Order: sequence, then C-alpha cells, then structure tokens
Amino acid sequence: MPRYATTDIHGCLRTLRHLVEERIGLSTTDELYLLGDYVNKGPDSRGVLDYLMELQRTGHQVHCLLGNHDLEVLQAAREARPLAPWAAGPKADQLTLGSFGVTYPQHIPELYLQWLEALPLTLELPDFVLVHAGFDFRLPPERMRTDQRSMLNIKNFTFDASRLQGKRLLHGHTPTPTAELRRRVKRRAGTIGLDTGCVYRHNPELRHLSALNLDTWELLSQENLEPPYPIGHR
Repeated sequence: MPRYATTDIHGCLRTLRHLVEERIGLSTTDELYLLGDYVNKGPDSRGVLDYLMELQRTGHQVHCLLGNHDLEVLQAAREARPLAPWAAGPKADQLTLGSFGVTYPQHIPELYLQWLEALPLTLELPDFVLVHAGFDFRLPPERMRTDQRSMLNIKNFTFDASRLQGKRLLHGHTPTPTAELRRRVKRRAGTIGLDTGCVYRHNPELRHLSALNLDTWELLSQENLEPPYPIGHR
C-alpha cells in the first residue's frame, strides 16, 4: 500500500490530475496525503476541490490538510469580505471566484466551505508528521502542535527532531526550487518542503508539482500543464 504526499496545488487541476493518474497511478489501496493550498492564484480552484472530493467519494484514501490559502477563502466567505490581495494574485475575481461562478466569496457554495472547515491542521504517521507550513519549535510542546498561525504561515524555523519523537517533518507553503528538493530527498533530510511552486508557470526553477513516495523516497515532479493564466513572477 504505497503512500504519497504532495502540496500547494493552487488551482492547477490539469497538473494534479496528470500527477495522480498518470505518474502515480493512484489506486484505492494507495494513500495520498495533500498538505494544503488547493485554491487561489491558479486557474481552477473549484475544479481542484471537486477532484479531491470525487476521489474521496470513490473510495480513494485521500487525506487533505488545511493550508493558509484555503483558510483565507473560507474566512472571506464566512465574513462576507473580499479576498485578501496577497491570497489570489492578479485577476482574483476571474480565477479563484470565477472558477466557482461567483463574484463574491460569500456566494461560494456551502458544500466547498464545509469541506474546507473540516480539514485538520496536521496528521501524524508512524514516520512522518505532516503540516502545511511547519512548526514554531520555540513554543511549548502543547502549543507547538496547535498554534494555527505558525502551522499555516511559518516560513523559517529551526527543526528539532526530538520535538517530533524522531519523526521527519513534511510540509509545503514555501516554494523551493525543484533541484533543491531533489537534494534534500536524496539525503533524506529531517525536514522536507514539498512545495516546488507549481503555480508559478513562468519560473523554470519552480513550476512543478512534486509528489514523494513516503516508502521508497522516489520523487515525482510534474511540470505545470495548465493553459495560460495570469500569474506574477516569483
């Protein structure tokens, strides 16, 4: 029963489908972990959510964590306010909201909001701890595992394996050049950031959606396959 993990889809549905169906060849006996950020910036946020929900409905063992962009969409909808400028990138209305066929976040169908609300912040496997961004290892142990702000947003932290009982930390959130990720996987580093900036289609060092086989340490990196869409350079 192979286990795979990927992260930071950001509306890149075609790339995700190709990675899952053609590169991984996901079956109902496999496990797939996604570390958050399904929405915003890319062309089809709703399509990504529909796809993940359909995989779950059809018996696939797909386990999803909450990301900061997912929380931003959820909070904007619940608070009836615009999406934050940092969250959606250029032309947010045409991309994120347009994919749902709405003009305002509060009109996003309840089905999607309830799905996002149910997502956990972290998952613990026998050999890995999974979280979207990371942990603030300076916090007391009981707070470190529950501090939503750091778990969804932290970018720089000093990893302490003893705080995770010797388990490795797997996270996303901070785009990392694909070559750097390959180096970290090769040496089986204690902390692995899987976000290789798939949505940043103009950046040759990024623009890949990466999946790690948690059992064999094989890394699969799929280049962005989306039709052209407006996105800033990173």
